[in-house]
Amino acid sequence: MARLPGTDGAGDIAARIRERRGGDLRPLDRMLLHSPQLADGWNSLLGAIRQRIELPADIRELVILRIAVLNRADYEWAAHEADARAAGLGDRQFDAIRGTDAGSHPALDERQRRVIAYTDAMTRDVHVPTAVFDAVRDDFTTPELVELTATVAAYSMVSRFLVALDVELPATAGGR
Repeated sequence: MARLPGTDGAGDIAARIRERRGGDLRPLDRMLLHSPQLADGWNSLLGAIRQRIELPADIRELVILRIAVLNRADYEWAAHEADARAAGLGDRQFDAIRGTDAGSHPALDERQRRVIAYTDAMTRDVHVPTAVFDAVRDDFTTPELVELTATVAAYSMVSRFLVALDVELPATAGGR
């Protein structure tokens, strides 16, 4: 059970979040709406990452699922599994993402393994070794590298918020 009750989600900011979400508020949104201005900025940032950047969807979802594993954010995994499947990831990749050997798992291609190493470094240690950055640099354009880095940072924030407040998805929910 969540540590704080959710809000009802009234007002213009809640309406903007509902619009991005296709009409519904998620438990995460209801928690964020305790601080409407925070919820508004969050919605804008995550909306950009989800809908307005060039980073390939499979890489975005790989990052999100890996962060969910590293930070033990079950909500985040449940909320993104369908999106990850739609982006082309499957059960073999999911098993790899969940594993301690994700950076070398044969179910992931070389690019995905380099992204896992980058995500792990940013999430676990904050500092990214030069060799890890240089390895991923060849896979992406400069704007995509910025977007990859922002995606890891943003979803680390999301997972930490979810875990700290014990936010749970409804049993029938999925989505971001």
